[in-house]
Amino acid sequence: MLKKSELVVKSNDLIRASYTLGLVEQRLILMAIVTARETGLGITADTLLEIRAMDYAQLFSVTKQAAYMALSNAIETLFNRRATVQVYDERRKGLRSLTVRWVTAMDYEESMGLITLRFGHEVVPEITRLEANFTSYELEQVTGLKSAYAIRLYELLIQWRAAGKTPFFKIDVFRSQLGLTDGEYPRVEAFKRCILDLTVSQINEHTDITVAYEQHKAGRVITGFTFSLKPKKQPKDVTPKTKPKPKSKNTGDGEIEALLKNKEWVSRHAQTGESWEDARARLRREAETGKFSLAPTN
Repeated sequence: MLKKSELVVKSNDLIRASYTLGLVEQRLILMAIVTARETGLGITADTLLEIRAMDYAQLFSVTKQAAYMALSNAIETLFNRRATVQVYDERRKGLRSLTVRWVTAMDYEESMGLITLRFGHEVVPEITRLEANFTSYELEQVTGLKSAYAIRLYELLIQWRAAGKTPFFKIDVFRSQLGLTDGEYPRVEAFKRCILDLTVSQINEHTDITVAYEQHKAGRVITGFTFSLKPKKQPKDVTPKTKPKPKSKNTGDGEIEALLKNKEWVSRHAQTGESWEDARARLRREAETGKFSLAPTN
């Protein structure tokens, strides 16, 4: 059973890559990444990973029927999804674009609500290591996001959580990183209203960071954005704290009870006019509150 506290790890190159994935596809990729790390054995391009509809339903708070339908629909599209990453070419001594396939094999067993998939050869090293150029976050942080764009923006921003601000995101590159095509929201004002403002609102409501953005212009033309982010304050623990009972100066409970059954010992510690039963009850109370030592007297 996958847990929301599981760690999602992606290379920064993969996070900055350009790709288009729907919300369900994004979620399945994240679940597969967590599953890959959860094995503890490492994976290769030959490793088959399993994603279960019941885990999907629990993680993303949807019904069992909705989870089965999500997995069934995704099998038709996820296999054909690709990402374009910038890689360093030793021969050319520079960066070049490389288009990679997320998965190279997929299967769906409808009766079991089970997807089996295999990550592409180029993707495996980008999701299994935990190094300086990798970004990690808890799966829980994106389970409340209802937009694929919001998940992508969160990943882009969280790379810069230590700095608290991002570098300049050039608008055409930024749109591509979010998964928008050239024909989607070509006007900047529509892009801001329908995509950017809504995703920022979701991130602020459902994740562990608070985000704000600033637009930058060349003359009257918006050329890109920068973001500031800060971690949310953790809620204080308001659970009522009960004062622990002071410990008796005596040794164990067994010794206490043995002394309290000793009538001669109880009688020696009884107060004037106090019966043996009353004295024993008082001594037990005093021992429990630390007001009296039940150590035998010489």
